[in-house]
Amino acid sequence: MGSVEDEASLVEEALLQDEESKRYTGDGSVDFKGRPVLKQNTGNWKACPFILGNECCERLAYYGIATNLVTYLTRKLHEGNVSAARNVTTWQGTCYLAPLIGAIIADSYWGRYWTIAAFSTIYFIGMCTLTLSASVPALKPAECLGSLCPPATPAQYAVFFFGLYLIALGTGGIKPCVSSFGADQFDDTDAQERIKKGSFFNWFYFSINIGALVSSTFIVWIQENAGWGLGFGIPALFMGLAIGSFFLGTPLYRFQKPGGSPITRMCQVVVASFRKRNLVVPEDSSLLYETPDKSSAIEGSRKLEHSDELRCLDRAAVVSDAERKSGYYSDKWRLCTVTQVEELKILIRMFPIWATGIVFAAVYAQMSTLFVEQGTMMQTRVGSFNIPPASLSSFDVISVIFWVPVYDRIIVPIARKFTGKERGFSELQRMGIGLFISVLCMSAAAIVEITRLQLAKELDLVDKPIAVPLNIFLQIPQYFLLGAAEVFTFVGQLEFFYDQSPDAMRSLCSALSLLTTSLGNYLSSFILTVVTYFTTQGGSPGWIPDNLNKGHLDYFFWLLAGLSLLNMLVYIVAAKRYKQKKAS
Repeated sequence: MGSVEDEASLVEEALLQDEESKRYTGDGSVDFKGRPVLKQNTGNWKACPFILGNECCERLAYYGIATNLVTYLTRKLHEGNVSAARNVTTWQGTCYLAPLIGAIIADSYWGRYWTIAAFSTIYFIGMCTLTLSASVPALKPAECLGSLCPPATPAQYAVFFFGLYLIALGTGGIKPCVSSFGADQFDDTDAQERIKKGSFFNWFYFSINIGALVSSTFIVWIQENAGWGLGFGIPALFMGLAIGSFFLGTPLYRFQKPGGSPITRMCQVVVASFRKRNLVVPEDSSLLYETPDKSSAIEGSRKLEHSDELRCLDRAAVVSDAERKSGYYSDKWRLCTVTQVEELKILIRMFPIWATGIVFAAVYAQMSTLFVEQGTMMQTRVGSFNIPPASLSSFDVISVIFWVPVYDRIIVPIARKFTGKERGFSELQRMGIGLFISVLCMSAAAIVEITRLQLAKELDLVDKPIAVPLNIFLQIPQYFLLGAAEVFTFVGQLEFFYDQSPDAMRSLCSALSLLTTSLGNYLSSFILTVVTYFTTQGGSPGWIPDNLNKGHLDYFFWLLAGLSLLNMLVYIVAAKRYKQKKAS
């Protein structure tokens, strides 16, 4: 009888422990003071308004500079079309390259919270510097006198680009961490919170575009009509608000501990596998080295299950006879855990998917460069109102704002019934749809340019650098298609690189997804340079001269459409071969 009572009490105690554990997060997150966190008091949607508010204000500040930057460079710093477009895409490329710095610092040492805090300060200083360069007379070039435009002095260039690249550095700490920090607020071991996390990425991108909408309409109008000093000053003010919003939510946040340098861990796997290149990898993966504990040896990470690909790297987890005899397993440059090996395998498996995002990013880069320059050569006056060409990007933003709730509230529930997937489509399916839409976007831009050039020829405007009387609103379809492509591809990338990344490498993998945008901008600059070189041979004006009426911008858009189609086909092959991460 006593044994039955003892057994019943043990069962009751186990149930109480299970109930107690359900009150806490199961993904290793802690509060601001490093203590385990109760689900009901922290994270989830209650913490997200502060993160979304921060992102909205920060993106308003960023796009307040980026959206109309090409106009400032051509009109105020008196640069040519190709030079201005190249400077913009190079700067934007740097903005999306710098996140590698912030990601490594966040994952290795500071954690996402303190990385965001530190780099936001650098960002704010850059915004203030840029505002001064456009406000103080000595720091900006003199106005044009007729057709004579005095160039900016080296000192004026230095101050302007110093502020601009401080912003790029600040972006480096914020961009890879904010989306991951927001997703950290949802427990990955809780099925209900996982569904909410998928929704978070949609609304995160929605908040980005609310900030972008204000920039591409109100801020652009201020810059064009009230002056560039005020036009840069307002975004600087919003950057200050972004910092305030972020700190306000501190008591509600869930924090993930940094797991040490991901670069070091990857190098250890390569070195250890090379040192053991003569050892045979056992067929039974349970013989490979892994810590006996329930938790991983890597701080802030769950264990990863062994996968059969890239077996050459498994040698790093093979226990040699010498190690077995000595019982010494602590030299990570000679012996790595299965989880550590799988981290590197995951990154290698992600590479083909990652690479296909570069061409899509090159298409996206046209919105702030050649789409704007195309718009300047069209009729921008509607009634008594003059529409700044850069403000047409607001239709890209409106498209995103339209598609995010439609996708989240209508498309996902319908798709879920057919696919059985928590989020309707897999991340890979979602990105593929976006790549297809990007082909349509560039085709639409090319058709508008063909129409514009035909009209210029009919009205004998080919040799005159003046706008063609073709309504600028004909650009709306290309912007709207680009916005739809973003909702599928960019948000799909956010989900994919967060969910598929190792737990202790999430900032790094978010930075890698942003790196596609950087490389896309550099690719756009490279294509511009190559196209300009080859099409201006023999005294020809080329495809993209300063007077676009003489050029063939449509050929450039068709070139990008062709590259996008080829890129989509490569992506389909890579997506079919991709194998999902398995966390134990």
